[in-house]
Amino acid sequence: MKKYFDKTGICVPTILLPNSNISKKTWAVIACDQFTSEPEYWEEVSSIVGNNPSTYHIIFPEAYLEKVNKQEKIKTINNQMQQYIDKNVLENSVDGFIFVNRTFPNGSKRKGIMVSIDLDQYDFSEGSKAMVRATEKTVVERIPPRVEIRENSPLELPHVLVLIDDPDETVIEPLSEQTMYLRCVYDFDLMINGGHIEGYAIEDPETIEHLMSTLEKLTTKDGLLYAVGDGNHSLATAKQCWDNLKTTISEKDFKTHPARFALVELNNLHDPDLLFEPIHRIVSNVDVDDLLSFIQGDGKSVEIINNGIKSKIQLSNISGELTLGVLQQLLDKYRETHPEMTMDYIHGEKSLEKLSKSISSIGFLLKSIQKNNLFNVISSDGCLPRKTFSMGEANEKRYYLEARKIK
Repeated sequence: MKKYFDKTGICVPTILLPNSNISKKTWAVIACDQFTSEPEYWEEVSSIVGNNPSTYHIIFPEAYLEKVNKQEKIKTINNQMQQYIDKNVLENSVDGFIFVNRTFPNGSKRKGIMVSIDLDQYDFSEGSKAMVRATEKTVVERIPPRVEIRENSPLELPHVLVLIDDPDETVIEPLSEQTMYLRCVYDFDLMINGGHIEGYAIEDPETIEHLMSTLEKLTTKDGLLYAVGDGNHSLATAKQCWDNLKTTISEKDFKTHPARFALVELNNLHDPDLLFEPIHRIVSNVDVDDLLSFIQGDGKSVEIINNGIKSKIQLSNISGELTLGVLQQLLDKYRETHPEMTMDYIHGEKSLEKLSKSISSIGFLLKSIQKNNLFNVISSDGCLPRKTFSMGEANEKRYYLEARKIK
């Protein structure tokens, strides 16, 4: 089988899954950057998992980043990964791709394909013309702590969602009709209202060749084929680790080194069940009246929530096409003189309402962007402001399930 398709930047991976003796429901947990302001969610995960083999033991939930000894936690994670490898907790399950069918609690579905994408074809800098581009501005300060976690890890567990612009549904959607002919590698309910997930192995060389030739046709005139929809900073971390490593290896190893690639789920931007949700802001440890006085003006309107009460304000009239971009500029400027202020990015209006009940907290309710024009915007204008949109609510994010060796 051809392993690398240069015109699509895709490598055929060996995907690892937990062996048949392990409960996949306790194995799979949600992306580490979710529920960062709700540690009770992760306490429930811990209670469900217990000491059973689980991805919970080999990730670093960001809700705990400031609450535990980081170096000790990373060491524990890496050791646990190696134990899972040595004790055959993981097995070589698929030499190929996996067609993923995720059903959410409301009955809607997200279809995708697990592939390995070439990090040498990815550039997250603004103005990039690479095959793989970021959809939002990458905060470079967020990368080094993540590099510490990944650089010595023997495994990667993906939660990155990468978009293709396929309005005619030529790549992913036809696989839905072929699942009866494909080997099912998982089919189970996800924990804590995560819905259901099915995975089907795509290992036939002819099917893979056809997928790649169809995918290649979606490349835009300026070379864009993929836009990172979720997990921008995680993919940027993988890129940084690869850039650090590739200067130390031989030309032969450069072409095939597993760290050159990152396991991701491809999704079609035009999937009707792929919803773009706004990412709200919660600001805490502030004098709310003083903050509002600083950011208000006669410009764009934004909805706020404080102590259970919603209202609208107008922002200071500074440059910026997106309301979010203007708001973010003002909040960043206010924080320069108020270092005690904290800000978090919240998925879901109910979570925002709960977190904004404190007298020293205020939530900013934001609206979603129009998704169909996303690739045109990226090609012409570059990245959107950081944390502009989310693909679904928090419980609809990717769960860690598949793994791949990167050492």
